[in-house]
Amino acid sequence: MANIHVVLLLSPLLALTFCCLTFAADPASLQDFCVADSNNQVKMNGLACKNPAWVQANDFSFSGLHNPGNTGNPFGSAVTPVTVAQIPGLNTLGISMVRIDYAPWGVVAPHYHPRATEILTVIEGSLEVGFVTSNPDNRLISKTLQKGDVFVFPIGLVHFQRNIGHMNAVAISGLSSQNPGVSTIANVVFGSKPDISTDILAKAFQVDKNIVQQIQWRF
Repeated sequence: MANIHVVLLLSPLLALTFCCLTFAADPASLQDFCVADSNNQVKMNGLACKNPAWVQANDFSFSGLHNPGNTGNPFGSAVTPVTVAQIPGLNTLGISMVRIDYAPWGVVAPHYHPRATEILTVIEGSLEVGFVTSNPDNRLISKTLQKGDVFVFPIGLVHFQRNIGHMNAVAISGLSSQNPGVSTIANVVFGSKPDISTDILAKAFQVDKNIVQQIQWRF
């Protein structure tokens, strides 16, 4: 009788545990595809599906990744995205990609992707790449890559790339989200709208408030 009481008491707990484990991962797809319907105004986690009867091959394709991006900017780099915004058929599939072009000594400034791990392959040139682990270690893990080399940037960690050659460089990256997002550290900290208080940033970076203001004005 005591065993029955124990089972009855534990049953709700076991059910809750099973429920949490079941929903801890992304749910399996319930259909072949869910092509994004850009005209649908429904707000949801992802994008509403287009009627499958209206889906065409163009919903799953993108042209132009062979074209170099314009690196004529202060960073000397350009990112050509291929996300759900470019290929509606990526909706709910959890993947995307980008082409990255680098002028000589061009950089992709420190940033992170809130929703994706990134795997980068060097197509041309030589790149210095790296990411920084979270607090308290803040360890820099960095490597020089050559043509054909691959490097992984874990989700949510700050990372960067720099062309260390005298010629243009090209890389292709795959990302584990249809909409990985990007937060560039300098823009987030110094270019927020409205500005983060100069007092806060001056204390955080241990510099004079005038220096913070000068940086904020650049954004």
